[in-house]
Amino acid sequence: MKKLIGQLKDNEISKIMGILSKKYPRATTTLNTMKGNASAFEILISCLLSLRARDEVTNVVSRDLFEVADSPEKLVKLPMARLRKIIFRSGHFNKKAATLKSVSRDLIKRFDSRVPNSYEDLISIKGVGPKTANIVLAFAYGKLVLPIDVHCHRIPNRLGWIKTKTPEETEKELSKILPKKYWRNFNSAFVQFGREICLPVSPWCSKCEIREFCDRVNVGRSR
Repeated sequence: MKKLIGQLKDNEISKIMGILSKKYPRATTTLNTMKGNASAFEILISCLLSLRARDEVTNVVSRDLFEVADSPEKLVKLPMARLRKIIFRSGHFNKKAATLKSVSRDLIKRFDSRVPNSYEDLISIKGVGPKTANIVLAFAYGKLVLPIDVHCHRIPNRLGWIKTKTPEETEKELSKILPKKYWRNFNSAFVQFGREICLPVSPWCSKCEIREFCDRVNVGRSR
C-alpha cells in the first residue's frame, strides 16, 4: 500500500537522499559550482541570467559579462545595447538586461554596492525572488537554506513527500521533513536527477534508482 502524504517512514527520505547523494556526489550545475569560486554579486547575476536558460549557456554568458562588468558600478555603466548583446544567448535578453541594471542600481543605492546576506533584504530588491535569494544565501554566504527550482519543487511532489502548488510552499514543507544534514546537497542532487531521470514529461522510471520509494504522483507516460 502506498504511503499517505504526511505519513512518511522516518528512514525513507534518508534512503532516497543517500542514493541520490551517492549518484551525484559532485555539483555540476553552474550555480552550484560557483560556491566558493565567485563573488556574491556574480552568483546573484548568474542566477538572474539562468532563468529559462541552459546551464552551458548561463556559464558562457556569465563569464563574458563578468569580463567587462563584475561589479554593480561597472554593470550600471555598461551601455544597454552592449549588455543586451552579451546576454542575448540566455534568452529574454531585454527583460533580463533591464533587471540586471535595476538590481545593480538598487545595490549601489541601498546596500553600498554589496549584496545583502539576509533573506528579507534580498527579496526587497525588485527582480529578486525567493529562489534567487536562497541561492545567494546558500552559495555565496554558506547559509543553511533550501533553494527551490522547478526540479526541487516537482520531484518531492512526485515522490509523495509533500503536496504543494508553488516553490514557496515546497520550501516551507520540505524544511519540516528534510533533515538539515541533507540541505546543502539537496539542490544539486535533485536538479541533476531532474534533468537526467525524473524529467517533467516521460520520466525514465525504468532507469530510476529510487522508483521503489516513489508514489508517481501525476506521472502519466513514463519510459
